[in-house]
Amino acid sequence: MSDQPLNFDGPDAPATGALQGLKVIDLTRVLGGPYCTMILGDHGADIIKIEPPQGDETRDWGPPFLKDDPAGSMAAYYMGVNRNKRSLGLDLAKPEGKELLLRLLANADVVIENFKPGQMEKWGLGYEEVLSQRFPRLVHCRVTGYGATGPMGGDPGYDAVVQAVSGMSSINGTPTSGPTRLGTPIVDMGTGLNAAMAIMMALYERNNSGRGQYLDLTLYDCAIALLHPQANNFLMNGAAPKTTGNAHPNIYPYDSFKTADKELFSAVGNDGQFRRMCEVIGQPELAQDPRFATAPQRSVNRDALKPALEGAFATWTCDDLARALLDAGVPAGPVNDVPTAMTSEHTAHRRMHVSDGKGYNALGIQAKLSRTPGNVRRAPPQFGEHGQEILAEFGLSADEIAGLIDNGIVVEQRRR
Repeated sequence: MSDQPLNFDGPDAPATGALQGLKVIDLTRVLGGPYCTMILGDHGADIIKIEPPQGDETRDWGPPFLKDDPAGSMAAYYMGVNRNKRSLGLDLAKPEGKELLLRLLANADVVIENFKPGQMEKWGLGYEEVLSQRFPRLVHCRVTGYGATGPMGGDPGYDAVVQAVSGMSSINGTPTSGPTRLGTPIVDMGTGLNAAMAIMMALYERNNSGRGQYLDLTLYDCAIALLHPQANNFLMNGAAPKTTGNAHPNIYPYDSFKTADKELFSAVGNDGQFRRMCEVIGQPELAQDPRFATAPQRSVNRDALKPALEGAFATWTCDDLARALLDAGVPAGPVNDVPTAMTSEHTAHRRMHVSDGKGYNALGIQAKLSRTPGNVRRAPPQFGEHGQEILAEFGLSADEIAGLIDNGIVVEQRRR
């Protein structure tokens, strides 16, 4: 890891992104919501992360933790999705906490939360009855597991459980392994991406109508929406999808293959690419074989095609074969591990590793805008780190802030 700042602009750098001036009150915890607001913050939005007295529980989801962290509450998991935010500890269970939140919302464009359905209403902060009436321009985004209604309405949802319930786990793995959770929390992160997109759509529409609206995002809906092509295959032919390991269910050779030293992944998507692959490996006759000449035939006869390809691949090292295929316009690449990918020259070139040189190391900003690029200004905050600063910006006096702290409304130390 670098000991020097890497793609990190620092707290004194101005926001350069397309969302400068956007004010977001972030009441979310764990992953889907925080991932959404980090994306908005990366592109210039002012994100005020309001944490409950116990803090965001992912602060404790380790090891690893930030080296020499005196509070023991800066796990890599938390740090990976909470940069470019300021933290305020607030007890919303107390009437004064709710009143303070309403005071903050008066100047906000967006509020995003992932409480259990009905919790905001229980607190007297429901969108229809309160927020939309007091703040008609406010966009309220709610992220839940399954929504508020329906057979599973109100049930708690976490990524791995929703992967299982939605059928996603059933299409991952091999016939030997059985249903397998995807290693990356794709449902949470996919929901975060969808939430960011929905917020931007609502803000765009507000430019015309002048009105905010309520956004209902669920992990379940987003998981179902990610079941392409398996669910669409089922809806067309009624056949339950089978686990195929690394192989694509519809096209071939779209799979991992053994070479002389390590595995290569090939993603051949059409007949022209397959013919070029066969030419590169010195087996042009494979492309003329009736079993493999067309995409449907290759998919049906994949059990015969794979060993034929691996026989030819065995004379190549993976990196040499990948380079030769890429040069011929055939999508392919080595099956790398995470350390190899994170230390690759291309990862550095694409600015996908961020470090402040003080222990914060994380992934870079994926969306690169030419005129209004995002930037990393703040490392993830300690719990309640910016509480007094934020409240002063919203017009509270020093005495008011001190009183809120003394009465446990504003919280500066996590309650374990």
